[in-house]
This record gives sequence, C-alpha cells and structure tokens, in this order.
Amino acid sequence: MSSSAAPPRLSVVVIAMDEEAVIGRCLESVQWADELILMDSGSTDRTVEIAHSLGAAVHVTPDWPGHATQRNRGIDLAAGEWVLMLDADEWVTPDLRDEIRSIVSGPTPHAAYRMPRLSSFCGRFVHHSGWWPDYISRLLKRGAARYAGGMVHDHLVAEGSVGTLRAHLMHESLVDLEDVLGKVNSYSTWGAQTLHGSGKRAGLGTAIGHGLWAFVRTYVMRAGFLDGRAGLMIAVYNAETTYYKYLKLMLLQERGR
Repeated sequence: MSSSAAPPRLSVVVIAMDEEAVIGRCLESVQWADELILMDSGSTDRTVEIAHSLGAAVHVTPDWPGHATQRNRGIDLAAGEWVLMLDADEWVTPDLRDEIRSIVSGPTPHAAYRMPRLSSFCGRFVHHSGWWPDYISRLLKRGAARYAGGMVHDHLVAEGSVGTLRAHLMHESLVDLEDVLGKVNSYSTWGAQTLHGSGKRAGLGTAIGHGLWAFVRTYVMRAGFLDGRAGLMIAVYNAETTYYKYLKLMLLQERGR
C-alpha cells in the first residue's frame, strides 16, 4: 500500500462475517490499493485478525443490515477518490488490477464501472447457467454512486454513466453441498419475506410452477447443460430455492390471516 502523503486514489472496501477461510486471498489480491477497509458484521473467527495482519482498517458493526447498507457504510468511511467494493469470497486478477489502475490514474467520463464475474460452484467454474458473464458494478467514484436493494441483492445507483471493464473478477460462490443447502434456506426465507412485504401471494401450485420454470430457465434456456454436472446441480439449486421461497410465502400469508 502507498505511504505517500497524497490523498489516496483507490480505497477497497470488503464486507465480511466469519470469512477466515477466504479473507486472506481477497485482501492479498488488492495489496496494491491505497487503502483497505474491512466492514465486519461481528465475526467470531479469525477474520478480523487476518485483515489486520494484511493492513486493513477494520470497522465492526453490531448488525447485518443487508449488502446495500453495509456497502454504503464502507463508502462513507473510504478516503479514496475511487472505491472498489468486494465480498470476502471474491478476488482481483492481475488483468483486472491493471485495468482498474489505468482507470483511477486518469480522466474518465464514467461515474462507475461494472465488471464480469466468474464464479465457481462446488469447485467448478461456471460459464453458462446464467452465471456468466454476471456483470456487477463494483468500481465507483466516491460521492457519485450508492447502493440500493434488500437483504440479499443490491444494485448500484450512479449519478452518471456506467462503463464496462473487460477483465473479470473471481468469485468462489458455493463451496460444498452444506453451503448450497444453507443458501437455499436463507435465500428462500429472505425472498419470501420480500415478496410478503410487497403484498405478493402464493399457493402450492405457484411454488411448483415457479420451481419448475426456474429449472427449465437455468438448464435449458441459459444452457446450463453445457456446464455438465455443475450445470445440473445449479438448475436444481435454483429450482429448490424458488420452490421453497413461494412455499414460505404461502405459509407467511396463512399465518397472517
């Protein structure tokens, strides 16, 4: 990291909780940045210790308000003219590093940039199934963009145009089947709560229909079959998450009667 007295050009903000297995890889991939900030949501493992050892300023929050709010908290703490936002299970490739360096070192017409993200499922990188190129907006001028969204999904709202980077960000999405089953449960719960809050309704037929459509969309329309075993597993994962989301919505509305 730079020891120059000049204001930092790039701050990297990482959001995390109990990520000792991956936080080192993430922070090591951005050691070239001017400032590293970890937004920790109360880790009980070695996440904070590892982050400190790699030069990150650690800010512990007592709650988990969702991705958007936590990212915005990090933006507010950053001193850099530019902010690169990462999750703990992501890391920057050398090609992406060079592209980001080029952008932040000179004039640009854009308020933010999106980049393709290459994700893995149970150890296999996925190039179809709706997972690639998976453009996400993560590089932004401080003061020119904020995040919005719910507990799970967030999106960038920029005061200006959003450019597109060529190099990709790496992402270890789901490590093993225990991780997959945990995400099915948590994502379906959050999804049901969001739908319930917006007044949506569902029945058993709705759950079955949406679940089947999620499988067909992933495996056939998004060419998940080209990803082999991983593609079939992702299609089932998407179908299960969708099915249980609408089942949980059905139960929520029944309890509210």
